[in-house]
Amino acid sequence: MNSSGALLAGSVGALLALAAMPQLATAGPPLQPLVAEMDEIGKPGGDLRMLVSRTRDTRLLYVYGFARLVGFTPELELKADILEEFTVEDGRIFTFKLREGHLWSDGHPFTTEDLRFYWEDIALNEVLSPVGPPIQMVVDGELPVVEVIDELTIRYSWSEPNPFFLPEISAASPLFIYAPAHYLKPFHGSYADPEELARLVSEDNARDWAQLFQRRERMSQFDNPDLPTLQPWRLVTPGPAERFIAERNPNYHRVDANGVQLPYIDRIVLDVVDGRLIPIKTGAGDSDLQSRGLAFRDYTFLKESEPRSGLEVRLWPEARGAHLALYPNLNAADPVWRELFRDVRFRKALSLAIDREAMSQYLYYGLATPANNTVLAESPLYSPEIAAACLGHEPAEANALLDELGLDQRDSRGIRLLPDGRPLELVVETAGEDSEQADVLELVRADFAELGFLIHTRPAEREVLRNRIFSGEALMTIWYGIENGIPTADMSPREYAPTNQYDQPQWPMWGQYFETKGEAGEPPDDPAAVRLLELFHDWRRATDSAGRATVWGEMLNLYAEQCYTVGLIANVQQPVAVRKTLRNVPVTATYNWQPHGQIGIYRPDTFWYAD
Repeated sequence: MNSSGALLAGSVGALLALAAMPQLATAGPPLQPLVAEMDEIGKPGGDLRMLVSRTRDTRLLYVYGFARLVGFTPELELKADILEEFTVEDGRIFTFKLREGHLWSDGHPFTTEDLRFYWEDIALNEVLSPVGPPIQMVVDGELPVVEVIDELTIRYSWSEPNPFFLPEISAASPLFIYAPAHYLKPFHGSYADPEELARLVSEDNARDWAQLFQRRERMSQFDNPDLPTLQPWRLVTPGPAERFIAERNPNYHRVDANGVQLPYIDRIVLDVVDGRLIPIKTGAGDSDLQSRGLAFRDYTFLKESEPRSGLEVRLWPEARGAHLALYPNLNAADPVWRELFRDVRFRKALSLAIDREAMSQYLYYGLATPANNTVLAESPLYSPEIAAACLGHEPAEANALLDELGLDQRDSRGIRLLPDGRPLELVVETAGEDSEQADVLELVRADFAELGFLIHTRPAEREVLRNRIFSGEALMTIWYGIENGIPTADMSPREYAPTNQYDQPQWPMWGQYFETKGEAGEPPDDPAAVRLLELFHDWRRATDSAGRATVWGEMLNLYAEQCYTVGLIANVQQPVAVRKTLRNVPVTATYNWQPHGQIGIYRPDTFWYAD
């Protein structure tokens, strides 16, 4: 059975289960809705078209919807959103109160049963979560005490502070701690009729009930039209498709100051096109709001296209620690390269070889700035010393470092030789999703060649590349820099310690070890990386912002001086093309994935069309 047929089979099962339930409350916002702040009070109506390059980009409906239990404001403050209110005691006791009368998009009440169900029947279920609950909910090996106070109140308690909890459930890619129990129970081994469940597993061509369940519970992927949502729009198009449509959620919890329920926009329309065509089609006016698939190099063309496209092109500065960075794989399968990558002298030599000023002039009109993949000047944690570590174009010093490493022998081409006699030559792998990375690597290739270090480039589909990184086959990759370049002391410093397999290509095995609580991967054995992990835990235990700032400072200094990644440039401007009649879209804003959700933090549910 193909994926469409599998989804249809599951849909039938879900509809049968829902048909047995009583008819639920009338559509509308909760009794105490959230009154949204906005520049202009708008009016409902219209379709918002956007272009995407993959069917899995339906997940953007969740990111851009940006409805979270607790949410970040554009000023990066945390406030109740889906929740009516929350309290925090001693940084370790979190009490959440839901909004009375809040309904899922299908009309079923959203209650603490949905949070209890997630915790007891998903996070603690050994079949669905074989390595246990998410690491963000484990404090020094301790799980929270979860108390359901009543239908609208729930409490999470640890004996020690958990500063990760609120930021993680508020992120662009958040930690989910709730799920629609009424929809998912018919697919769960603890609730479903065994014979009916066996039939659904067979029809879905699933391995077992766990796989059946997980295919329907993918809330962040937003790819199951039957899965109820609390986001402003609900998907109505099953995949695979070339056009996905999401319609207004009739039970959304936000309203404007006049009491008009949001979102204003009736439908979001995602057209799937070849990623290389997104700038061209945007210039032709085929999108109403576009940032994905656009790069700074497209700005001139898009600006010239404004009269015919009906769009206005704005430039929003990024807030990554680096727009792009090189990631030598410290967990490389090749032992010779692994040892070389783990020597800070080699990493520093690579960084000092790169002429970042020339890169900025050649590719970014001189507007980008050299960056070593750390916090930016807009962060209160910034210091000039941190920003300058491992930077500068010093090819003579870079050559001296390589000689010091014993890489002073060369072949007939002038390429240095590794200790085992092989040439100092490797492939830098890319996700192959745009030409910008290839253009950058051409400049890096020329700089490295002057050292006697030869690189080639090879694109791969993103998931294939991830698997090569995890296995250690990919020796070096180019990818985006540290996501949040403007953190405060109270934001997690996890990006500067080996805590993640997926987003840290420089040490995937160490990150996997942390994420799986030691069940997979390898423990770090690099002294500085071990120290970074210790500091990461010190940050969690700190009792106030001043203590956390102190830990941040030591982490940033250590990470910068180790040159674990080779940052290239930062402060690249992101083109955002906006239909001229579309209101409440900021003229200038920070463009970032985490925690901004690109445009999500600016509340697209408040965007509206003027006449």
